[in-house]
Amino acid sequence: PELVRGYDAAACPSCAAWNAPHAPVRLFGNTWYVGTDGLTALLITSDAGHVLIDGGLPNSAPLILANIRAAGFRPEDVKVILNSHEHWDHAGGIAALAEVTGARVMASAPAVPTLLRGLPGRDDPQHALSLPMPPVAAVETVADGGVVRVGPLALTLHRTGGHTPGGSTWTWRSCEGARCLDIVYADSRTPISDDEFRFTDSKDYPTAIADFRRGEALLERLSCDLLVTPHPGASQLWQRVAAGPEALVDREACRRYAAAGRAALDARLKHEAAAKP
Repeated sequence: PELVRGYDAAACPSCAAWNAPHAPVRLFGNTWYVGTDGLTALLITSDAGHVLIDGGLPNSAPLILANIRAAGFRPEDVKVILNSHEHWDHAGGIAALAEVTGARVMASAPAVPTLLRGLPGRDDPQHALSLPMPPVAAVETVADGGVVRVGPLALTLHRTGGHTPGGSTWTWRSCEGARCLDIVYADSRTPISDDEFRFTDSKDYPTAIADFRRGEALLERLSCDLLVTPHPGASQLWQRVAAGPEALVDREACRRYAAAGRAALDARLKHEAAAKP
């Protein structure tokens, strides 16, 4: 019960809408959306086992497991669970999902301590806003550029910090017959923080601005046929799904997403400069 307990409305006004159920959607080939209406979880499947990325809120775990089954797969065949970034709304369900599936959990080095203790460090821009999450029993580290393999599946981690120190973008290839697409699960690019944090001169996370800039540059040069983001609304996923399969394919989407992230950071830095005593 502790693993699936949700947050009350006062602590998280958005959680109820984020956690509304959504039927699983096959995005392309062996890549499935199995998350909730407002929080992405992706299942990449193979005959040798599956990879799951992200776990939503703590009480998203039962919905994600139900979606895996509804899509025709067994949760017990999930061999690895990955993470976009170490916040409670994307990693909160990982502990329960790992317990049910027996999967190994893997993440970028800066994200590992937060996942293990269930609380962010002071280097997280949203430290004072963050909610606790069930700690994950064991987490393996994946290096920048590291490839996670399960049978024929190969997913590459790209460090794209800024939103959090451990923010990660994952890329892989999915095929339908002879047609293959490069899929990018791009991490959040929003410079959101608590009232005390300043990106301009943070002593706790001094590389935050550089991490944002590096992430945007990376997204601009990635081969990107189909973009998905931790909050589906950030990449208009449901509008694209409603428009039909070909609307999901947009080779400029990653570049637009990077440009929006860069503009958001520039606006935040301008605000910080104006507010500095």
